[in-house]
Formats: sequence, structure tokens, C-alpha cells
Amino acid sequence: MHPVLQDLIGLLGLERIEDNIFRGDSRDIGSPQVFGGQVVGQALSAAQRTVDRRVAHSLHAYFLRRGDVHAPIIYEVDRARDGGSFSNRRVVAIQHGRPILNMAASFQNPEQGLEHQFQKPDVPGPDGLKDLTDVAKDMLEHIPSKMRRFLTHKRPFEFRHVEPVSFTKAEKLPPQKHVWIRAVDKLPDDPVLHQNLLTYVSDYELVGTSTLPHGLSFNRGNVIMASLDHTLWFHHEIRMDEWLLYAMDSPSSSAARGFARGQFFTEDGRLVASTAQEGLMRVIDPDRVRAQSRPGSQQ
Repeated sequence: MHPVLQDLIGLLGLERIEDNIFRGDSRDIGSPQVFGGQVVGQALSAAQRTVDRRVAHSLHAYFLRRGDVHAPIIYEVDRARDGGSFSNRRVVAIQHGRPILNMAASFQNPEQGLEHQFQKPDVPGPDGLKDLTDVAKDMLEHIPSKMRRFLTHKRPFEFRHVEPVSFTKAEKLPPQKHVWIRAVDKLPDDPVLHQNLLTYVSDYELVGTSTLPHGLSFNRGNVIMASLDHTLWFHHEIRMDEWLLYAMDSPSSSAARGFARGQFFTEDGRLVASTAQEGLMRVIDPDRVRAQSRPGSQQ
């Protein structure tokens, strides 16, 4: 297996300290803090380790503080309920003695029921589209160093954007995007592992959809963005080593918050998961911030 994918699987695996307490490491992927998808993916992994045979169908998480990539994260699981068909777990992720994430997850015995779904968007397939890494190569000299590191970091997934990607232009666009995603190598036939990997990758790209109608320029350094929460629903079994279309849109932004939602479709059109997220989306005046930080300035 590709080393970077093997490393991610190990990262999501966690070390069991007590029956309901687990410890996980972090990876620096170039973002200012621990990647949110990592924390949610590890929290789900911790909850799954306390459930027998039932499959996760939803999770709801709140990001409370930035995670430190240089310190381990402790996950405490509360076995809230085991009913006849469903189990509920509450998870707190703790770092430096303080919670950085709260999450609730629900698990269900597999069963059959009524089915319907939205149709897959009519967009080009992954063949012929460039990977995000290849797109970034053409623009590296114009991208800020922090963003350049994030874009060129070796990833466990391929990302092929349907819409053109620009990291330098401040262009107002419709609040939607479509990205084909697939693991870089073949994976074991473990449904729980595939759920964890989808949870991890679902935090990529999503809240950024809220910025598209506003033509924000990330080169100016005047945009503060951070995920506030994350929700995910699993509809069907998932394979992360096969192409999935991540269809995202942003119905609203207000009060310095952007709201975005996403759907994961297989190539043949099956809707396998849905997600939603709200994030901080604050525009500041960098010149004013610099002035206030000078010695003797009025605060």
C-alpha cells in the first residue's frame, strides 16, 4: 500500500488506553492547526471501538479549539445508550487538558427500508481531469508559502476538480463545486475503515464553498476561516478506493459564518453519504491589524 495512505490508516486506528479512552497522534499537513477531518475521523474511530456489529449512520461534531499538531489527542467515549436497534456515543477530544472537539455519533443494526435519493449532478467524470497537485504546479510561484505547503503536501487521496481552480484570482463564482475523490491505493474490505476515511476527507474543500460568491483573495492575508461544526450522514456502504463525486454548495453566508453542504455519489450515481458544515468566514483589514500590533498603538 502507498506509504502516505498506510500512515493515514494508522493515524485513524488509535491506541486504546482504557475501555473508553483512546489516544491519537496528529500529522502536520500544512494547515495552521490539526486538520479538522483528522479529529472527527479519530473521534468516530474511538466511538466505533465501543460498538459491536452496529454501523455508524450519523455524527454531529463541534470544533471548540485549535488542535496542536505537536501533541497527542485523548478521546474519551461515553457509552450513552445501547437500545434494541440503535447505539449512541458521545466523544470528547482533549488536548493540553482542554476539550478541542465534542461529537455525538449514532450506530444502527443494518436493515432494509424504503429508498429514494437525489440524482447525481450531470458533470464530467474523473478521467481527463487534472489532480489538484498538478493544477497547483502551474501557480506555485504566485501562491503564499503557507498555502503552497498545503497544496504540495503528499496526500492519501486524489482530488480532481470539475470546475477550474485558481488560487490567485479574486473572482466571484457561483457557490458550488464538484470534486472527484479517490484513495491513492487499494484498500482492505473493511466498511468501518472506509467510513473513517470518508469522515476524514469530508472536511476538505467544504466550507471554502462559502467563499466563492464573494471573490475573496487569500493572497492578501485578510481572510480568517475555521470550521465550527461538522455533520455527516452515511446512507450506504462506501468504498474510498473507487471514485466518489463530492458535490458541494453553499446556500447561505451571514454573521461572519458560511454554511455549506455536500453529497458523495459513486460513478454510477448512488448517493452514499451527505454532509453539512458551518465555518467562520471573517474578512479583516490586515493594515489595521498590523498598526494595532505596533508598540505604543491604541488597543
